[in-house]
Amino acid sequence: MFLDWIGILLLAMPLFVPIVLDMGFSNIWFGVVLCMNMHISYLSPPFGPSIFYLKSVVGDEISINTIYRANLPYLWLTFVALALVVAFPGLSLWLPSMMIK
Repeated sequence: MFLDWIGILLLAMPLFVPIVLDMGFSNIWFGVVLCMNMHISYLSPPFGPSIFYLKSVVGDEISINTIYRANLPYLWLTFVALALVVAFPGLSLWLPSMMIK
């Protein structure tokens, strides 16, 4: 939560990709799961850079607490989507498999 997504990718990918591939998981699935996690980190408190970007656009008209509360349904939907992709990897692998044919 203290790093931006580029820093996390540069630190985590060299460590986790070989482990994921050795365990027999798809690298496409892992990339989708990682990107969904990065999306959650971009929306979630306490830092949530997208929240601060929106606050700088709207100015003093809307409070940061209102923005955080309005963001919660999207955050929970992303958690549900992440759980579905982890539980059913075929959801993230179906479209790429169509592109190979």
